[in-house]
Amino acid sequence: MPLRVPQAPAPALRSVLTALSSPTAVREARTPALLAAQGPATPELPLPVHVLDRVTAEGVAATRLAGWRFHIRCGDRAVAAAETRLTPDGWAFSHFFEGPYVASTERALRQAESVAQSYQPRLLSVPELYMLTLWLHGDCAADAASGHPAATDLLVPLAPAPPGIAAHRPHRVAELLPVLTDRVTPTRLLGSPA
Repeated sequence: MPLRVPQAPAPALRSVLTALSSPTAVREARTPALLAAQGPATPELPLPVHVLDRVTAEGVAATRLAGWRFHIRCGDRAVAAAETRLTPDGWAFSHFFEGPYVASTERALRQAESVAQSYQPRLLSVPELYMLTLWLHGDCAADAASGHPAATDLLVPLAPAPPGIAAHRPHRVAELLPVLTDRVTPTRLLGSPA
């Protein structure tokens, strides 16, 4: 079934388009692939980026929206990504980057397209483990900017994944969350809110 990619806030998309049209922003990004790109570069595949802040004693993952990520496509491939963040004045361009997570995200999304159930794709970052996952949320109609991983949602660790966690292998949240919480300092993820 097809993935139901959420629509990014219009100001977030506009900020990326403005940055792409700015030679200074592109040059200062230090992303060789974006600098060397031939032809027009277009932002696509907007994914909300959530951060795993903690896990409650009941095993519920507390997350927060950190930004929106857009893949920057030039021709038939993604050459970089752009990230936006929420500021007191609204959505603003944050930075361009490239690296393994760009290709790994695309691979995980292609894999997810072959799953029978429809999902809303998101990204979930676990900063304490230097880990990024594709979060396949089962409620396709949900507001992509809010919510928490449901026990039946899927998490697909992106490469490079932490040692002992296989990249590109889908896990139910109920299965992977305990593994993650065992690896993170208990005072940071468990217990009272920070």
